[in-house]
Amino acid sequence: MHAPASPGWLLVALCAATGAYCLLRMRSPVQEQRRAAGGEAVMGFGMAAMAVPAAAFTPPAWTWPVYAVVFGAVALRALWSARTSAHHLHHLVGSAAMVYMSLTMAASPGPHEHMHGGAGIPLLTGALLLYFAGYVLRSGARLVPAAATGQGPSTGGPTGGPPGWGDRPELARACRLSMGMAMVAMLLTL
Repeated sequence: MHAPASPGWLLVALCAATGAYCLLRMRSPVQEQRRAAGGEAVMGFGMAAMAVPAAAFTPPAWTWPVYAVVFGAVALRALWSARTSAHHLHHLVGSAAMVYMSLTMAASPGPHEHMHGGAGIPLLTGALLLYFAGYVLRSGARLVPAAATGQGPSTGGPTGGPPGWGDRPELARACRLSMGMAMVAMLLTL
């Protein structure tokens, strides 16, 4: 999203690592976890691709509408899945934010010019920033160890044994937290 090179590459690494972990989570025996992890993997890799610094690679003009179509399809899938799980509403907001950022970048006059000039933050960008900042704070609070919150130990994996990599709720939360922070960073550079 045209951030400086070093923070941009850190954002790319964070999003790509999150997307890779979400691919590992897709091996879970629980269908709902696989479904959520698939959407999060697409988001992670899409965010990594969009975060590549413009100094390293300026994508062709047709890339942004393609991103908008891909994330529009992801948003439709999240909307369909939201009828069975409220968590997919967050996927819907995230996908819609990606569509918004793609369309904003498609309309941007050049790789180093800011679209908004001196007019301040547009209303939709501000609303998305507030949503994702709140999501980051909520997700971070949920990472507090269970003993500190008085909730007790985890029940383990679906078979009663230790949870596998795809079934670790604290890692899934950390994954979602990192993507939320990346979304805030991308919206700030928009």
